[in-house]
Amino acid sequence: MSEESKPVTISEVKNILTKLSKEREELIYEQKIALEHAQKFAKITHSKSKELIKELNDLEFIKEKHVYKIADLLPTTEDEVKTILAKERLSIGGNEIKKILEIVGKYFIE
Repeated sequence: MSEESKPVTISEVKNILTKLSKEREELIYEQKIALEHAQKFAKITHSKSKELIKELNDLEFIKEKHVYKIADLLPTTEDEVKTILAKERLSIGGNEIKKILEIVGKYFIE
């Protein structure tokens, strides 16, 4: 039985593993390491990341995998957005990048 994989944000990983750690006596080694990493690098709450993803998914010019990467990295500059999208060689304009930054800015302020 194979399950379809679905991207998740680092804040969702943190949320899942935190709940799991309360249910179990002890997490396995890999789960502990993943939880430590998530606690260190999750910049926004799980609920905020869900809202951010929903809003980014409404943009028609980026793919779902980019939405999750943006939600994890929370870029604050145009260059950071371009770097996230560079591997796919997407050519999006300055207005689209500004829209992404505007949306991210609503959920994350350094």
